Amino acid sequence: MAELNLGKGLTAGKVASNVQKKLTRAQEKVLQKLGKADETKDVAFEEGVINFNKQYAEGSKLQRDLRAYLEAVKAMHESSKNLQSCLADMYEPEWYGKNEVDSIVEDCDVLWTDYHQKLVDHALISMDTYLGQFPDIKARIAKRDRKLVDYDSARHNYATTHKSKKKDGGIKITKPSSLLERATPGWAQGILSAHNVAQSSLSRSQAEEELERAQKVFEEINIDLQEELPSLWNSRVGFYVSTFQSLAGFEEKFHKEIGRLDQDLYDVLEKLEETDTSRKTGNRSALSSGANRSGVDDSNHTLKPGGPPSIPKSPSKLKPAVPPPPKVTPSKEMKTENIISLFDSAATPDISVTSPTEPANWDSWGEEAQEAAPAEAAAEETVSEETPAVNEEPTATAEEAEAESPGMPPGFIFKVQVMHDYAANDTDELEMKAGDVVLVIPFDNPEEQDDGWLMGVKQDDWMQKKENATKGVFPENFTQRL
Repeated sequence: MAELNLGKGLTAGKVASNVQKKLTRAQEKVLQKLGKADETKDVAFEEGVINFNKQYAEGSKLQRDLRAYLEAVKAMHESSKNLQSCLADMYEPEWYGKNEVDSIVEDCDVLWTDYHQKLVDHALISMDTYLGQFPDIKARIAKRDRKLVDYDSARHNYATTHKSKKKDGGIKITKPSSLLERATPGWAQGILSAHNVAQSSLSRSQAEEELERAQKVFEEINIDLQEELPSLWNSRVGFYVSTFQSLAGFEEKFHKEIGRLDQDLYDVLEKLEETDTSRKTGNRSALSSGANRSGVDDSNHTLKPGGPPSIPKSPSKLKPAVPPPPKVTPSKEMKTENIISLFDSAATPDISVTSPTEPANWDSWGEEAQEAAPAEAAAEETVSEETPAVNEEPTATAEEAEAESPGMPPGFIFKVQVMHDYAANDTDELEMKAGDVVLVIPFDNPEEQDDGWLMGVKQDDWMQKKENATKGVFPENFTQRL
């Protein structure tokens, strides 16, 4: 009768054999757990298996992180490409360095692509190859464990059979052990006994053959793994060194080249800034070095929504600050002609000059002179009293201003009222709302003051916090002097 074929090379006999092996292994493991059967132990191999599992876990994590890194590089490439393309699209053809900018954008894209590809070829593929050997070795370790159980089972079976042989040795079978043997004629009793002895010898021979076969299969796998596991464990050092050296080298080269392209782009844009004709009209310059306030970007000075319809990008463009006229402090001792010049002709004595041919009325002149003298003296006295109030405008120091304006911040100059909201976009700027009153104070360093900008502190803030109040710069044309 033909043996039943179950497909894929399996037959009923093989299936039965596999089932029998699984049952035998399960039975052996139970006996070993219960301590009724000894188990073959190999401490060195077990340590090798522990190292193998650790190495496999670390390599798998490194592979995941490397893939995540490559995904991040790819995403950064796309972001950089979009940003550079945006610059190239906005860069007008007549601007300086248009061709250089387009070339830099193209070189950046090529550089990112090359960097990503090198990481894939020399890091990711190497990582995949390194981890590719672990599943096969893991399967062989599992097979070795199964063959070890088969070897222990065959060893125990052989020991049991050999023990029964010694126990039965020299014992003669004198009486039958079954009904068949009892019913057997006397002349056939010897034949049946010989058959039983032959069966026992056959079982012992089979157990010995099974032991030899199981031992051979186990030792073949065990010897190979005993050599491969330590070698694989030691190879991790060289692999990690190679992998991370490649990563570091590619990344270093990439950043050097991308840095050179960034420097070229910076130089082109700096040259574009120098050739910008709007700078020659006195407009506020764009942010270049950030060394002082004159380099702050115009976009920092924009109004919040809801402001006046006409909003300048830079307050200084709308209303540049005009320095006040110089103050003159006249001398306390004024010349007579300067005093007289302050009055009209009515204050000057009316002196009549006559021709030599005409007789002079000396008596009349004397009377007029006597009347004019007291008037001139009174006028001179009046001028000396009123002149400081008319011409003198003394310049007050910071201490005098503070003394003359009690309750005001040191160096207080004047007050202004905010006409439009102003959103501070820098740490040294003052946030203002329409209607706020600001106390203007001098700059700590006058050289830092830009045209159209004042330094001040909000009056409400000063009244509440005094010296702890926040001070900052603000555009003068957003305010009105009180």
